[in-house]
Amino acid sequence: MRPTVIRRTAVAATVVSLALFTAACGSDGDDKDSGKAAGSSAQPSEKGADKGAEAPAKALSAAELEQVSLAQGDVKDHKITKAGPADLIDAKDVTADKESCDVFGDALMGAKAGSPVAATQRKVAGVPKKGADKDIADPEEAFKAAFDITTTMTTLASYDGKGAEEALAALRAAAKDCAGGFTLTVAGDKQKVAKIAEEQVKGGEEAAAWTVTVESDGEKNSLKLTALRQGATLATLSSMNLAAAGSGEDFDLPTAVIDAQAKKLA
Repeated sequence: MRPTVIRRTAVAATVVSLALFTAACGSDGDDKDSGKAAGSSAQPSEKGADKGAEAPAKALSAAELEQVSLAQGDVKDHKITKAGPADLIDAKDVTADKESCDVFGDALMGAKAGSPVAATQRKVAGVPKKGADKDIADPEEAFKAAFDITTTMTTLASYDGKGAEEALAALRAAAKDCAGGFTLTVAGDKQKVAKIAEEQVKGGEEAAAWTVTVESDGEKNSLKLTALRQGATLATLSSMNLAAAGSGEDFDLPTAVIDAQAKKLA
């Protein structure tokens, strides 16, 4: 393996430890007051605003959320597991150097935004294709072929009233305000977000997605963040690809995972 690949792989390991939420810095208990309630300073989304006097959708209970959360078999060639204590990050452990970027940092790290009535989290990982790197002479290309695996932390949160609409509106506002970058601190570890760029995505009653460029030791890598709202439930999906992290290249949104989650929420 060439030195550049080794160096990038080391950088990727740093990004992986951050993006896959493997540090045991949170718990699956009730949200604590972190002063970062979603939607506290954002206007309702356009789709939410045109509903006029319609009654807000009913928040799903914990048991109902479990029924609409992804389960093994819902996405072909993917392994789906419940997030455990070691995977979870609390919003109080995620801070940004720009206060307006806090809500985006929370979602990117898989932390539950605001004070949902109930929430569930799943880890969804693509299954490696056996022999994908076979007969590839170039070490870097072989690495990319063998580790072309996208892993997604999916968080479902159900809110009272218009909480889900407001949470998504706040996320959109943060993405716009923080597009030029900010510094994210997760459980004491700093990571520079260099850029946020909007992606096109469909699903639910409204949806939004972004490519997030993070920088470490002069190397840039990409993460993806997707948000879907269906009624009073907001799904956020934070994704990374190991091969892309190692090569510094971009990767596609996990559309199979997004579509499967949107289908279960419908």
